[in-house]
Amino acid sequence: MKGKIALEEHVSTQENNRLWDSKSEALRNGRHYMDNVEKRLLETELRLKDMDACGIRHAILSLTSPGAQSILDAAAATHFVTRTNDYIAEYFVQPHPDRFSAFATVALQNPQAAADELERSVKKLGMKGALINGYTNMNGTEEGRYLDDPAVEVFWQKVSELNVPVYLHPREPLPAACGIYRGYESLVGSAWGFATETAVHAIRLMMSGLFDRYPNITIILGHLGEGLTFMLPRTAHRLEKQFEGIGLGINQHPLTDYLTNNFYVTTSGHFTTSALHNAIEVMGKDRVMFSVDYPYEDMCQAADWFDPLILDADVKQSIAYGNARRVFTLPE
Repeated sequence: MKGKIALEEHVSTQENNRLWDSKSEALRNGRHYMDNVEKRLLETELRLKDMDACGIRHAILSLTSPGAQSILDAAAATHFVTRTNDYIAEYFVQPHPDRFSAFATVALQNPQAAADELERSVKKLGMKGALINGYTNMNGTEEGRYLDDPAVEVFWQKVSELNVPVYLHPREPLPAACGIYRGYESLVGSAWGFATETAVHAIRLMMSGLFDRYPNITIILGHLGEGLTFMLPRTAHRLEKQFEGIGLGINQHPLTDYLTNNFYVTTSGHFTTSALHNAIEVMGKDRVMFSVDYPYEDMCQAADWFDPLILDADVKQSIAYGNARRVFTLPE
């Protein structure tokens, strides 16, 4: 199927790579696998070749996780994102404007600076919104600032003003929450921990009243919604019975309403037909978008799964490229 658009597609920079704990990544994911990933994060020719082979017309690029969210010094993080956004625009997007766009990376260590950088990236660099890798480390690696923190309000004000999406991308749980993975550390990341961490983060946003204050804010979740299309109704049901519990009573609508009105989901890294049908049923065909999660996932594996799917033509086209064109104002 030609013309697909993918939007959880990652890049890196040499500066960002120096922040990685490559040894632990190799232990968890395998050295050969990570060698291939790290090579492909830095270049474009292999990426374009794969896109052509798999019918992917356009990709919206983003800095790989954890990126700026892991930098402990706020000033350093703020300078890092400016350099990174400029580099991604100059090195990846500008040489191939018909094939690549990008999400801005922002540093929520300083929410006002993050708002300013988002505005600069959107208006000056033409970026399509922001991708945020989960919580932001504050005061060491044991403390994280989640996006419902009151300090982040100034950033959300700017997101609402610019009317651009935010892609909430996973990162592994804080160290204090990783005890259950001890002895099975391969589960901490994309195999399991990413999904549960990001799903709870999304629920925090729903429960915080964010979408009542800014009804136009759009959040994108990968991996067919990090399990929320299936699990959120159970969560909402239980919270209705616990209505006097801690943290309840702030949001004005059922959690499932926020999911279907303020969120989109992508197929990134979750090439399972039954899960896709569930996402379409819950979210509607206009809130599901094709993605790969390259280079952590294989473009052709994603296309070989998606392209033969038996779906109504309008549903398939909406997911493949129509919804992304509308959300990101991309040309046909």
